[in-house]
Formats: sequence, structure tokens, C-alpha cells
Amino acid sequence: MKKILSAFTFLVIAFCTSAQNIDIAKHFKSLKPRSIGPAGMSGRVTAIDAVWSNPNIIYLGTASGGVWKSENGGASWNSIFDEQPILNIGSVAITQSNPSVVWAGTGEGNPRNSVSLGEGIYKSIDGGKTWKCMGLEKTRNIHRIIIDPTNPDVVYAGVMGNPFVPHPERGLYKTTDGGQNWKLILHTNDSSGVGDMVMDPVNPNKLFVNMYQHQRTPWSLQGGGQGSGFYVTYDGGKTFKKLGKEDGLPDGNLGRIGITVGRNDPNRVYALVEATKNGLYKSEDGGLKWELVNSDPTVVTNRAFYFQDIAIDPTNENRLYNINQMITVSEDAGKTFKSVIPYSGIHPDHHAWWIHPQNGNFIIDGNDGGIGISRDRGKTWQFDEKLPLGQFYHINVDNKIPYNVMGGLQDNGSWHGPAYVWVNSGIRNAYWQGVGGGDGFDVVPDAEDANWVYSMSQGGSVGRYNIATGEEWSIRPPSPAPGVRQRFNWNAAIAQDPFDKKTIYYGSQFVNKSTDKGASWTQISDDLTTRDSAKMDQSNNGGLNVDITGAENYCTIICIEPSAKQQGVIWAGTDDGNVQLTQDGGKTWTNFRGKIPGMPLGAWVPQIRASRFNAGEAFVVANDYRRGNMKPTVFRTTDFGKTWTNILEDKKVIGYALCVLQDPTQPNLIFVGTEQGLWISLDNAATFQQFKNDYPSVSTYDLAIQERENDLVIATFGRAIYILDDIGGLRKAAANMGKVFSNKVTVFNAPAGYQAHRKNAMGIEYSVWGTYEGENKKSGLPISFFVQKAASDTGKNAIGDTAMLRFYDATNTLVRTIRTKTDTGFNRYFWGMEGRGLRASGGGGRGGRMGGGAGYGGGAPQEAPGLPVDPGTYKVVVSAGRNFSDSTMLVVNDDPYAPTSKEVRDAIRKANARLDKTTEKLNTLNERMTEADGIIAKIEANLRDMDKKAADTIRKTVTVVKDEMKAIREMLNGKPQTKQGYGNIPQVTVSSVFGEARMTVMGKPVAPGAQEDRLITFAEQKVGEVITRANKFFDGTWKSLRTLAEAAPVKIFKDYKTIE
Repeated sequence: MKKILSAFTFLVIAFCTSAQNIDIAKHFKSLKPRSIGPAGMSGRVTAIDAVWSNPNIIYLGTASGGVWKSENGGASWNSIFDEQPILNIGSVAITQSNPSVVWAGTGEGNPRNSVSLGEGIYKSIDGGKTWKCMGLEKTRNIHRIIIDPTNPDVVYAGVMGNPFVPHPERGLYKTTDGGQNWKLILHTNDSSGVGDMVMDPVNPNKLFVNMYQHQRTPWSLQGGGQGSGFYVTYDGGKTFKKLGKEDGLPDGNLGRIGITVGRNDPNRVYALVEATKNGLYKSEDGGLKWELVNSDPTVVTNRAFYFQDIAIDPTNENRLYNINQMITVSEDAGKTFKSVIPYSGIHPDHHAWWIHPQNGNFIIDGNDGGIGISRDRGKTWQFDEKLPLGQFYHINVDNKIPYNVMGGLQDNGSWHGPAYVWVNSGIRNAYWQGVGGGDGFDVVPDAEDANWVYSMSQGGSVGRYNIATGEEWSIRPPSPAPGVRQRFNWNAAIAQDPFDKKTIYYGSQFVNKSTDKGASWTQISDDLTTRDSAKMDQSNNGGLNVDITGAENYCTIICIEPSAKQQGVIWAGTDDGNVQLTQDGGKTWTNFRGKIPGMPLGAWVPQIRASRFNAGEAFVVANDYRRGNMKPTVFRTTDFGKTWTNILEDKKVIGYALCVLQDPTQPNLIFVGTEQGLWISLDNAATFQQFKNDYPSVSTYDLAIQERENDLVIATFGRAIYILDDIGGLRKAAANMGKVFSNKVTVFNAPAGYQAHRKNAMGIEYSVWGTYEGENKKSGLPISFFVQKAASDTGKNAIGDTAMLRFYDATNTLVRTIRTKTDTGFNRYFWGMEGRGLRASGGGGRGGRMGGGAGYGGGAPQEAPGLPVDPGTYKVVVSAGRNFSDSTMLVVNDDPYAPTSKEVRDAIRKANARLDKTTEKLNTLNERMTEADGIIAKIEANLRDMDKKAADTIRKTVTVVKDEMKAIREMLNGKPQTKQGYGNIPQVTVSSVFGEARMTVMGKPVAPGAQEDRLITFAEQKVGEVITRANKFFDGTWKSLRTLAEAAPVKIFKDYKTIE
């Protein structure tokens, strides 16, 4: 017996180990997310270039959203970089002699606290259809690319570098072989990179370069130093001259310098110099000698690390644009400036400024909120609201029907909008509502009333906002005692208590608690940070120019996570590396600093997730890229912190970790967001796979699951919001530990469906071209299933390319049968929640809404859809091949806002059944008339081969037949318009009478009454009249024609019975 058990155990183990693992890219390739936007509040655009000979072709480099291309001047845009492993872009450049060759440098060159890092330089030789990495991966941030206009193989790459860590790859690089090899031709020190770079428009060997020394830490920014400088080369980078005091420029340490050269007069050069005393300098001899032209602080002093650009109008060397929070212009060579773009109209904080080299009127501006286009030299602007580049920090959902998503964006406020709409449109920008300003961060729905949300902005600002009324509260926790200042992170922490709907938590250095929705606060912790006074000191932040905005506030709490499993368990994470836990509601705290193996001491802890399954289990996201460590780490404890494991260790996950989420119903399903995409584990973190099904390798900042609808909502930092609808298939796969299902057909649990009425769209009806709409959820109830095909499936085990879906009501009565095309792996069909409809002549059907899927297959006609089924419970059985099937239960709900009672539904169904009897007669008549047309055509085709006398007799009879058929058709549909023009006079016909009856019955959710009975009776009478005439025709004139034709003989007739 033991031997038998051992053999059985061996077989089981062998089977399990040999079971095929699910490959998400292969087996779930049809599971794709929706990009819902929004685009009205876009995101940071860092670089712009356009084809000079055809400026309708525009390329945009975005800070963390990839490269975008328009071929029609911005009327529409396509993302063309999504297949690459990173989407953070700092520079783009077109080879103007061959515009199919385009370069893109990754990593943005404006080193603010939310800077996005890169991994190399890319080249396309087909206008962005495909890309190839051409090296420089370790440079991290490439701020400028310049192509030699006389030799496109010569390219300069200005590397800003990683602002968080000194490294030797910073500086100016050059290739002379189209990117096959690169040479570092200018390097000052490991903390300095290229702040700006321009080429002389008539001498490609002459370049001006600013080397900018700067260093970021998690708590500070220092800009300027000995590595900074202003350089010029006259020999293509073989030698460089450092410009300085003797040339008329300021002495001492420099910082970032904006440079521009006149296209119409290359001797005119301007430099906006950050120094111990900032100034705007001008040269009129090509950079040999310089003079100070403006030292006004309102002109020359700004946040140089973030924007220090200037640009000459290519047609007027005295017209100079100053590009920072706002845009100003000088018409007198920099002496005075006036506003072009104020702090409104077009989003402030400008980073890219493209002017057509031959047309100074055509300008494209790139800023923190997208782009603006002017064709009249900045007098008027058009904001392009079609670029979903939002950089979301957080995401949350409510439980409304349809539900809403909400979150805050970098420099674009906080917003609240629909995950999908019951509207005949996509998700338009106008459907979103702002709920907070500034840099938006977390937005949390009130647990009791979803019309209220908590909304954050930078520096600890937090409020409550009512979506319906606009009522607003300011609820930031005040100082707890005289002399004690609350120290908030730029992106502070907020959390809703899962046990008390009125209780929320908010983080400074303390965990603040409110039991009245923010009206008052108490502190339930001491300072949970390291309290490092040196790192908290912001007095000298910025370097040459002070920059104190709160963006570098340090020693703060940045995440709070109360357990939903055990009351009183609260986790907190800090920006200086502390992971804190209380199990008694804040009375006592345990710090795990230095106790988590593999976690760098002092790493940033942006998120902690408490498990819904085990009170002692939590996931801690730790990233240390702000100190140069790119390793992805998410640490897991199952015993309140006694032991820890890094669930990403040796899992080939790319990009430092930003967020984690364990599915609330299936613990084996774990999602991780990194700087380079979304990763999924189907086996409780044993392995991870990157999710690439129409989802780019974008910075994935936060995740939420709408539990009623099983949707994964994804906040990206660069591509706004995605939603992966109904993850039930992934849950089932995770329940199977990531193994391919053993059954040939596996049906997944489905979310409830709603027989929702669709409203007309708002604002725009027909003219939607040129506007943006996020992808709406498909209508219908999603039926998701997995088909496992194999080459060995032959004979009775063969599975074709179709599946049959049979729907049964609660009494096990078959109400609908649908055939749909299938593929190996995951499939999804959207059932319109309709029953079986009436066959319509010529195919098709009428009645309810049709579902949709991959399409139909097989030779038999598709069953027509009918009226909506009643709300209730149904079962769907999915069958593939002869012998394989699986099923799941479905719930159909009425429209929650406009329900139709059972009594009304039954009354409409009864009236419709009466109409269907008449419809069947009309269908039969129409089919018979169509057949008769075919027979007549065949008779006429045979007349040429008949005896002339017989043919003439038949021809005369055919004429009589056609006249009678015409008369019948005119009874049915009226006399056709024979005159040229538009429209026809109204006529009372069988079709019009019958259509009016049906519309009156079906056009409103009201039980049919005497009016409808009268119309149906009249329709039955009119149909009866045409049927009587048709029967007389087919029993008389038609038979006479048949007798003549068959005597000829023409054997093409079939017998007809009287239509009853």
C-alpha cells in the first residue's frame, strides 16, 4: 500500500512540476487595459522638434510619457515609444536632411525632486515606427541632442546625468558614426552635466556648452560650483575654451546657463547666467566678448535648476524669449521684457520652446501641463488637450455606480472623474472635476458619503471638498503645541480608518488622527522619523540661488496604512528609512530601522500595504534611487515584522519599486509598480511577469482595485490613468498558482451587469474629430473564459476557432445562444443581457442590445438578439469543441437610476409577442418576394433559348407578375421617389403602420394600454390586407407563370403554402 501511495505521490508531483506556467503575454494577450486619460490636465513636455520642410510633423519628448508624434500639426497624436523599456524622455532631435531619422535621449534634464531618470539614447530610421538603443545607458539623463546638419552621422549628446549621485558618465558626448561609438569630449567633474548646448547655425564645428554642477539628495538641492562653466569649441569638440571674467562674464562659481545663438545673425549670442550675481549677457561677435545687458532679478533670477532657457527669434536677433514659470519677450536685445504667456491661459513652468527656423510666428511651447501652439508669435495660443501625459502620484476609487477614480498630479492639481460613463461617448476631459490645486497628491473618498473627498496638495495642505456642492474645508492638522511645527513632506500621507468611517490619519513627523473627518486632530505618535536636524535644515537649499519650497522637506512620514484585518494595527513609513508599527492604536510603536535584511538604511518608504488575509502581514515598498541605488525592493513580513523577505529578489523585475498591491480576494495575485512598468505575480510572489498588453513600460506609481467590479485601476506618472477591467481571469490563474488550466475550457467569475440607459453626450455631438476621449468600458456584461488548445487536439477532442455561449435563467430555461470566435488563452465576450430575438428576413434581428466579442464563426447564422432579459441570476455555459465546457453564474441588474418594473417588462413582452406574430408573416412575405425576384431573373435569362412564341407568352406574363409584385411592395413600403432630389412625400404603408405600433410599444418603459392595442390591431389589419393580396397573387398569377415556364420547360420553381 505504501508503494502504491508513493507511486501516486510521485505521479502527482510529476504532473504538477510539468504543468505549463501561464505566460501573461501569450495566454492573456487579449486582456488589455483602457487608457482613460484625462488629457485636459496633461503633463510635463521636455523637448520639441518638428520637420522644417513640413512642420505639420511634430515630435514631443515627455518627461515620463514617451515620445509622441503628430503628422497633422497637432490635430492628432500617436505615442510612438511604447515598446521601449523606459518612457522618460529628455531630448528629441530630427535629422532635417532625412526626417525619417529621429533621435531621443532618455532621462529629463530638469532635476527637480520628481525628476525622471533614463537609460540611454535611442535612434529611429523610420520616423519613429521602430527604435534602437544606441548606448549611453549609464548617462541616465540626456538633456540635449544636436545633429550636424552637414553630416548626420555626427551627433552630440549633452548629458545632464543622474542628479542624485556623482558619476563619471556626465558631460558632452559625440559620435561620428551614427551612434555606433561615442566619445566623451567634455567632462569637468562627476557632479556636472550639460545644462544647455547650442550649435552655431552656419558653423557646425562651433558649439556653446554649459556644464552645470548640481547635486540632489533626498533632503537637499545644491546647484553651482567649480564644475560649472561656459565653454565654446570651434573644432567639433577636439578642444574647448572656458569663457570667464576676461571675456566679460561673471567671475567665481557659476551654475546653470541658458544659451541661444541668432539664426539670422550668428554673431549675436545671449547667455542667461546663474552666478553669485545673476545676469543676462550678450555677445555681438560670436561669443568672443560679452556684456551684461540685464541684471533685474525679475528677469535673471528664477529656479535655474528647473528652467533656465532663452531663445532668439530666428528672424530677429533683437527679439529674445525668456522661458521659465512664465514667458516674457524682449524686443530690444534683452534690455526690457514684456509678458507673452502669464501665469494663466497656458500652463506655467515652461521647459521646451520650439520656433520654426524660417518663421518666427510659429511657436510650440512645452510645459508642465502639455503644449501650447501659436501661429502669430505668441499673441494667441491654443492648448492641445489631446495628450494624456498626467503624472499621477496616487489613485483611489469610490463605490458609486458607475464608480469614480481620483488622484493628484504633479503640478496639475487633484481630480475626480468617471472610470466609465453610461453616455454615448468616450470619457471626455470635461467629465473630470478639479477637487484641489497646486501639486496634487492623494484624493480619498469619504467612507460615508462619496460626494465628499479628502484632497491634498504640497507641503501638507489637505482639505475636504464636496463634488456636488463645491463646499470646501481646510483641515490641515495645526501645531500640536506652542513652538512645535508640523513637518510635512511635499507628498504627505493620508489614510482612511477601515473600521471607523469618520476617522482619518495624516502624517507629518507625527501620525495625526481625526475622529470627525478632519475637523479636529490629535497626535497618536511621537516623532517617528530620525529627527536629523542637519537634514531638516532648508535654509541654504538651492545652492547659488536659494530654493525653499518644501519640496525637500525631510524626516517626514510619507505613508500610513491601517490594517483592515485587525483594529489598532497601523503601519507608517518615512522618507528617512523608518518602518514603524503600532498594534495598539498608537500607544506604542516599534521601529524596524536596520532590522529588515536587504533594506538600505535610510531608504525612502513611499508605501506600505497591510494584508487583508493575515493581520501580521504587510508589504513595504522601499526605493533608494535618490541615493543612486536602482534595485527594486518590496519587503514582506507575515509575523508583524519578526521576519522579512524581499519579494523582488532575483525576480528580474526592472525599475525601482513604487507601489505594491495584493489582490483582496486572491492572495496569490500580487501587483507591483516600478519606474519601468507593471509587474504581476500569479504565484504569491514566487515569480513576476511584466504586463505589456497595450501597457507601456511607464512609471507605475499607484494601484487600486474597485472590488465590486474587479477592476485594477493604475496611476501612472506620465500616461495618466489606465484601467484593467475585470481581473477575474488573473485571480483564477493565481488560484491555480500560475499554471495553465488543466481543463480545455475555464470560465471565470463575472462582475454584475447593469442594463443601463445611455445618455446623450454633453457639449459636442457630431464634431468629435480633433478632441480627446478616454476609452470607455464596453457595454454589456463581460463573459471571460480561457480556452486551452493543443496541436494534439484532434478528432472528437478537436477545438475550432469558435465557442458557443448558452445563457440560462434561474429556472434553467435557455434564453440565448451566441457563437463567438475564440483564441487560445484568454477570451472575453460582452453579453448585451438580451434574450433570443425574432428571426429577421435577410438575417440579423431586432429587439435588445447586442453583445460583442471577437466576432462570429461557423457556418450557421447567428441567433438574433431580442428584448432585454429580466434582472436576476443567470448561468452561462461556454462550450468549445464537442466535449468541453464550463460555466459560471451571472447577475443582471436593472438600471439603478431608471429601473423598469417587472409588471411593465411583462406587459411589453406580451405586446411584443403579439407584434412578433405579425412580424413573422412579414418576414415570410419579404423572403418570398426576394425569392420571386430571383426566379424571374432566371426565367428572363432563359428566354433567349426558348421558342419565340413561348418566350413572348412568358414575357407578357412576367410583365403582369412584376406589376403585381410592385403593387404589393408599394403596399408594404410606399411608392418610391422617381424624381431626383432628396426625400419623399409621407405615405401610409404597411411598414409605417406596423413601425408606429412597434415604436409606441417599445419606445417607453410603460405598460401598453388601449392606445397601443388600437395601433397593434390596425397594424394587424394592414398586414392582413397585404398578406391577402400576396396570397392571391402567389396562388393565381404566379402559378400561371410557373405553368408557362415549366412547360417551356424551366425547372426553377418551388411550391408555396398560404401564409397564415
